[in-house]
Formats: sequence, C-alpha cells, structure tokens
Amino acid sequence: MTDIIDKAAMALSGGLIVLGVVVMGLIETLAGKPFGAAPITNDAGEIVATPMIDPTIRTGLVLAGIAVLGLYAVYKLATPVPEETAAGREVTAD
Repeated sequence: MTDIIDKAAMALSGGLIVLGVVVMGLIETLAGKPFGAAPITNDAGEIVATPMIDPTIRTGLVLAGIAVLGLYAVYKLATPVPEETAAGREVTAD
C-alpha cells in the first residue's frame, strides 16, 4: 500500500534523477561536441570548448534525487507500522 508521501517521494526522486541523467545527457548529445564533462583544451592550455550544461548542475540534480530517497527512507524507518499490516488480517476458523 502506497500513500501520498510514498508517491511524492518516488516521483520527485525519480524525476530529479531522470532529469539529471537522461534529459540533460540528451541535450548534451544534441548540442554536439564536446561530449565529455571536462572542458577541452589545446596544447597551449587554452579552453577551446566547454560542455553546454555544467557537470556540477547535472551532478547536483542526481544527488538531490538520492537525498530525497534518503529522507524518504528515514521517514519510513521513523513511522510505525499499523497493527493490521504488521500482524496480518484475522481470519475466523470454521
């Protein structure tokens, strides 16, 4: 059984992780080279090309999604299990 907090935590954390990995990765791919996370330099050390989206933004979104999952885990550990769910449902014998 999932309640509103379960659904919200799953949607928020999943959304942040998918946004940081898939969506921004697709944007980087469509934007063209460079595909790497670090700026590309020439032999003189000058920065020739940089990624379209800063890697720290992408990393921050993924870490925020993981943090939401961590907070959700702490919430689930702190809330007590209802009696019906913990012991099961009583069934009368014949």
